[in-house]
Amino acid sequence: MTLRIEQVDWADAGASELRAEQRAEIELRYGTPDSEPGPAPSASDITAFFVAYAEDGTPVGCGGLRQLDASHGEIKRMYVRPSHRGTGVSVAVLGALENDARARGWDRLVLETGDEQPDAIRFYEREGYELIPNFGYYVGEPLSKCYGKAL
Repeated sequence: MTLRIEQVDWADAGASELRAEQRAEIELRYGTPDSEPGPAPSASDITAFFVAYAEDGTPVGCGGLRQLDASHGEIKRMYVRPSHRGTGVSVAVLGALENDARARGWDRLVLETGDEQPDAIRFYEREGYELIPNFGYYVGEPLSKCYGKAL
């Protein structure tokens, strides 16, 4: 599959559409419209947001970075449409996020996922992320699983 990955504005139509789909999927998995333990990502706190486009220009995956401090970031709103899972989109988006983080001088990325997302857990572990103690807003959240990776 030929992909194009672009950094886009938070308000980009394709990015907004993908984030809405991601939130709908999370709602189905957890049975609540808002399972985010901390503040939801927004234009004011997302450092960079990327969208993967299929050859025909359709947005098929996305992911963002939130800066935590001078050398660390958090992956937010990573999502691939079900029709494009298993095609390399997630690896490409994650690669774009990691490359952007390195270019910013960050040496570590962390993320939170949940116990109802075994597919995400397998993906991050396969890509070298290791289970870490829950951090920030996720401390004490029984459904949260946090991962980190040195860059």
